[in-house]
Amino acid sequence: MNYIGSKYRLRDFIKNAICSVVGTDLSQTVFCDMFAGTGIVGRSFKSEVRRVIANDCEYYSFVLNKNYIENHTEIANKERYIDELNTIPTTANGIIYRNYCLDGGYGRQYFSDSNGKRIDTIRQRIEKWKQSGKINGNMYYFLLASLLESADKVANTASVYSAFLKHLKANSQKEMVLLPADFIINGNEHRVFNMDSNHLIQQIEGDILYLDPPYNSRQYGALYHLLNTIARYDCFEPKGKTGLRDYDRSLYCRKNEVSKVFEDLIKNAKFKYIFLSYSNEGLMSVENIQKIMKWYGKYDFLMIDYQRFKSNSDKNRTYKADRTKEYLHILEKRL
Repeated sequence: MNYIGSKYRLRDFIKNAICSVVGTDLSQTVFCDMFAGTGIVGRSFKSEVRRVIANDCEYYSFVLNKNYIENHTEIANKERYIDELNTIPTTANGIIYRNYCLDGGYGRQYFSDSNGKRIDTIRQRIEKWKQSGKINGNMYYFLLASLLESADKVANTASVYSAFLKHLKANSQKEMVLLPADFIINGNEHRVFNMDSNHLIQQIEGDILYLDPPYNSRQYGALYHLLNTIARYDCFEPKGKTGLRDYDRSLYCRKNEVSKVFEDLIKNAKFKYIFLSYSNEGLMSVENIQKIMKWYGKYDFLMIDYQRFKSNSDKNRTYKADRTKEYLHILEKRL
């Protein structure tokens, strides 16, 4: 999934940096990915630690991480369910087709009409299986994550869902095929939450806390609202040209609030090692982050020069620079 803020290309840098501080034997370690997104960082530690705790306030992220992080043992017959969903007749005229496809009548074209109906058909069948008891929670989140990933591949957008394209691009004209969202098998149990990070931090403890909060005012609830809609598949009134659903504005996206809420998170964290990924162009300055973290223990940082994320719609946009500096702030906290 092409995801703003994804640490996919930085995962080796992050992992090597963490191991250089904590050590390479992580077998008894509890690792928490507090702003997990698609779970890239948590997945990279899943096989090496005793437990991963993953959290994100967005529901689509919760679904993805219930599969990629919390699912850790083989799920019987999962390929058969994928095959069945790929072959059932497309009959549904549901939430996605009606509200986010051109023939639904609202002028939105996030998906082709046929793919919108396909998403509705598969989503309704997954829910029917869950309600009837045909599938358990592990299978449910595996199938939902597979649908989110597969739908994203045929979405008619320039990477995010804040807008749709006027004409169907080549990938969006292809028929959606449900592909399995395969996860790492291992012997340890993991936990996934869908909570406000500053509330959750008061309820958990561990060894390594990795933080990757929003850097600026962009609201992930708006940028990925359609993934939340597919995941929740609930009743609501889509708003405006883009069909937004209601979403909470994170305090981490508010310039006047972010320092206070960040300091509160660090203060309440019951983790010895805290690592924060943050851009030099974020709402909090490097100096402010350093000041806050130094209050609570031994501080250091690493920095890497990093290619700026640009969606397809950004090609004519002027930036101060093509690259940005990504800081990994490191705190060994006094407990």
